Parts: sequence; C-alpha cells; structure tokens
Amino acid sequence: MFESAELGHEIDKERYDREEPELRAALLKAQYELVDCKKFPVVILIGGVDGAGKGETLNQINEWMDPRHIQTNALRPMAEDDGRPPMWKFWRVLPPNGKTGVFVGSWYSVPFIRRVYGETKSARFQAEIDQILRFEQMLTDEGALVLKFWLHLSKKGQKKQFEKLSRKKATRWRVTDTDWKHLDMYDKFQEVAQHMLRETSTADAPWLVVEGTDERYRSLTVGQTILDALRRRLDEPKIPHRNRKAGTTPSIDGVSIIDRLDLDRVVDKEVYKAELDEQQGRLNTLTRHKKFEKLSVVTAFEGSDAAGKGGSIRRITQALDARRYTVIPVAAPNDEEKARPYLWRFWRQLPERGRISIFDRTWYGRVLVERVEGYCSEVDWMRAYSEINDFEEQLAKNNTVVVKFWLQISNEEQLKRFEERKATPHKRHKITDEDWRNRDKWDAYRSAVCDMIDRTSTEHAPWTLVPANDKYYARLEVLRTLADAIEAAL
Repeated sequence: MFESAELGHEIDKERYDREEPELRAALLKAQYELVDCKKFPVVILIGGVDGAGKGETLNQINEWMDPRHIQTNALRPMAEDDGRPPMWKFWRVLPPNGKTGVFVGSWYSVPFIRRVYGETKSARFQAEIDQILRFEQMLTDEGALVLKFWLHLSKKGQKKQFEKLSRKKATRWRVTDTDWKHLDMYDKFQEVAQHMLRETSTADAPWLVVEGTDERYRSLTVGQTILDALRRRLDEPKIPHRNRKAGTTPSIDGVSIIDRLDLDRVVDKEVYKAELDEQQGRLNTLTRHKKFEKLSVVTAFEGSDAAGKGGSIRRITQALDARRYTVIPVAAPNDEEKARPYLWRFWRQLPERGRISIFDRTWYGRVLVERVEGYCSEVDWMRAYSEINDFEEQLAKNNTVVVKFWLQISNEEQLKRFEERKATPHKRHKITDEDWRNRDKWDAYRSAVCDMIDRTSTEHAPWTLVPANDKYYARLEVLRTLADAIEAAL
C-alpha cells in the first residue's frame, strides 16, 4: 500500500504558487455551500508517520478553509478509570451536518500503538479493527463524508526530517526521545500500519496514502482530495426519502412474545409496602458498596404508553443518593441532535464510574416510534438493530451494567388509565393527542416491539419484560431486577 507513496513526489514553487490560490478559493466555495445546505457532515482523519507533516496538514486545512466551521480534535487517550467506553470521546465531538471535524489522533491511534508495542495480540487487534469498521459504516450510512489521510515517510526520510528539526534551536523541541525510539521501531510500525490500512480502507471510507517528504505536494494533494470529494457529494442529485406508512410495516419474525406475558399478576398493598422498603434498601446498599465505584449503570425504560415507567423510575431514585444518578427523559430529537448520527445524543449521556444513568425512553425509538410512524426509512431502522447491539456491547465490555425494561399493559388497561388521566386535573398533562392516536396503531407497535426484543435481547444486555397491569407488581419487579444485576456485577 505504501509503494504508491514512495515515488518521491515533488512540486516546484512556481506550480504551487499557481495552483494554491485556485484550490483555496474552490475549497472555500465548497465549504460555504456545505454550511448553507447542511446536507452532511465531513469527518477528516489525519494519521501517519511521525514527522510526515500531520500538524502542518491540519494547520493548512484551517488556513485554506474557514476555521469557524471546522472542529479541530487532537484527542489524547482517555483516563482508564473514566468508566465510559473508549469510543465515547469520539462520539461526543462528531460534527453536525454542514460542519467539518478534523481528527489528529483518532479511533485508530490507541489500537495501533498498542499493537506496535505488543500490548495486544493479533486477535484483539482484529476485533478492534472490526469495531472501527462498524463505526465508520455507521457514519457513512448516516450520511457523513469520511476522508482518511495517511502521511508516509520512508525510514531514511523520517530520520532526515528528525535531524533537520533537531539542528535548529527553534524546532528542536518537536523531536522527542519517543520519536527517536519509534524510528528504531520503524519496520514494526510499517508492518502494523499496512495491515491496519488494508483492513480499514473501504469503498465508503478509503485511506489515501500521501507522501510527506515535499510539503507542497502534500498540501495540494490533501486539499484537492477534500475538494473533489466535497464537490461530488454536493453536486449529486437529492434522492427522495421513502418512508413506510404507519401500520404497514410487516412483522419480521411473526413472534408475539409480549402476548405470552401474564398481565394478571398482582401484589397485595401491604406486601408491596414491606417489599418496597426491602428492595429500596437493598439497592441503596449495593450502590454504596466500595466495588460499585468500579462500575457504571445504564438503565433503559421502554413500554406501552401509561404503563408506569415514571412511577417505576421514581421508586428507583427514592432509594439512591441524588449525587449518584441522572434521569434522562428522551423526547423527539431537536435540530442539534438531528444533525448528527442517531446514537450521538445517547453516547454523550453515558455515566462515569460509580454513577447511574436512567433513560426514560431510549435509543430504541428508532425501531419503535420512528419505524411505526414512518419518521425514518426501512433501511434506517433495519440497520439500527445491529448498531444498537454494538453500542450496548461496548458498554458491557467497559464495566457498564446495562438493564433494559419493557413495561407491558393490556389494551383495556391502557384505555382505563387514559380515561383516568383525562378526568384527574393533576394528571391531565400526562395524556396527549399523540397518545390517543398511538392507540389506533396498537398492532403495529406490538409487531415492532416483538421484533425489537427478538433482535436486541442479548447475553450482555437482555430485555426484562414486566407485566404492568398491576403497578405494585411492576415496581417491585423493576427494583428486584436492577438490584440483582448490580449485585451480580459486584
């Protein structure tokens, strides 16, 4: 792969002075078009050999384009005890539609350097590569333009560059002991890099290897590549967004698992009061355990309208130190959230170690309400299953306890609760016109729920289906299940 970058490309000053102003003007024009239309975000990765010009390339992009619309990300490795998955720091800074995010130090950096140093075996490195491929596929599926540049130098060229910088007092600081150490490890770096680039250069997110010896060649090549890619995307015709109509989405597997729930389970009020105290005390004790500081907890609540999610959540929070948890109510995405990949708004809410995030409605909205109501295409909600499973797997692998609840009530019980809310002044805010409309799509939602449970109930993040016609039973089941999950993790 690096052979194409070993040709000693050079551009004389006269040619550079002639081409640079035209390229710069065209880049700015394309950037402003993107800012105005907000059709997609641009994600640029700059990696490569030490001394090949990564920092200079970043500076050149910011000089040629309007830096007000560029997010520059030079990210260092996250603290090991933060508690969030490694990809969290990249998710939280993804650019919105119309903006450009430039990464010097990306999701490749840590897996790459650990493999070079022999800290990870081949199988682990391949698993990390597979995760990166899924992440980048998600970005491109969501519409992002992903451009990846690997700046290359031969071993001789890298040594020459280090010696040149070291001779001058003004630039001597740029060459560290680590740089010289890496020069001695050049062959190992190239071996790992070639494997990584071959495995992760895809049709939608290819790597471009750029010879870094001549800075004029490097700058024009990177700039022209960005311009060409921007123009192709900006000039392509808009494809109509086709959605299914509400209620017409067929059941994928035809499984009605929620119909098998025993909704008639009840708990006597006196028994409820006694066990509520017991389970809340148990939960409180577990979250004060010294080992809990090494965990984080994500609790996800979904369910039928009026199934009692809010009441169950309140019984959890009553048992907890307010400093340990955050309740995150999820509504329709706002403009900021719509401008980024679907899971972005959930990644940024992940808890640190020793904390609990309680989601009232979740990332499953894409395969439930968005699917049934036709707010996204069939392609979007179909691929969401694997993206969600990957998201939850990353949480679980990072010592996050993932507990997911589906609270189910009968059609008749829902109508009864709707009428009660309508008649009770302090509960009227809980019932909306949309809730009534959703009742007409009961069967469509049931089909979507069954598909969701079938496709996303995994070993590391299983669904707990809670019969909720009796609120007392549902609340106790939620508390027991959450406490059991934390206890098992401890």
